[in-house]
Amino acid sequence: MEAVLTPLAEAPDRSALIFDVDGVLAPIVARPELSEVPEATRTELARLSSRYRLVACVSGRAGEEARRLVGLDAVVYVGNHGLELHPEAETGALAIAAFRETIDWPVEDKRLSLSLHYRESADEEAAVRELEAIAERARAAGLVPKWGRKVLEIRPALEADKGTAVRTLLERSGASRGLYAGDDTTDLDAFVGLRAAGLEHAVRVAVASEEGPAELREAADLVVESPDALLGLLREL
Repeated sequence: MEAVLTPLAEAPDRSALIFDVDGVLAPIVARPELSEVPEATRTELARLSSRYRLVACVSGRAGEEARRLVGLDAVVYVGNHGLELHPEAETGALAIAAFRETIDWPVEDKRLSLSLHYRESADEEAAVRELEAIAERARAAGLVPKWGRKVLEIRPALEADKGTAVRTLLERSGASRGLYAGDDTTDLDAFVGLRAAGLEHAVRVAVASEEGPAELREAADLVVESPDALLGLLREL
């Protein structure tokens, strides 16, 4: 077992395990609707849920969509990069809905945020230029554009991210030790939240890829190269 995991495995009743979904539990695919959590990973999550104080997913997807994809009721789900926990979420949803009507681009509408994917674009450079124009219009409308792995996310200007979600989950659970695993730019916020939570032991896991930010690898305590490699890590817990 990796030495950094030992304090978690030795005290599961005091430990929380929190994961991103796409690119971490489920391999990245061409379109979000094609994503699947492998059955072997689901089996390990079920085992961990019966053993650890908290197993949770903090996803860019809507929370209910993350729940459908992972398929385990014992897991706690927070969607929209933590926005679902914000007290002004409904106001943010109205702003997102209004901006949605101005976009001439295929949109994954998650009510509290919009995802504009370009993974299947024939000309990625042209797609990025078009999306940059949409991002600028989003800023002008008081919204927050963020880039991820072949995707532009549009969010309301609320003080919420994966880091605030991680801190809230840890506080609610009472866990004193924790792990977060992520693969993309928004997961850097979760790493910050994990470190800021005042835990006696914290483990940041990067599921690294050529598409992911170099900063994630640099900030991590452990690096694995794929969701399948993460499954091997889960089996150590």
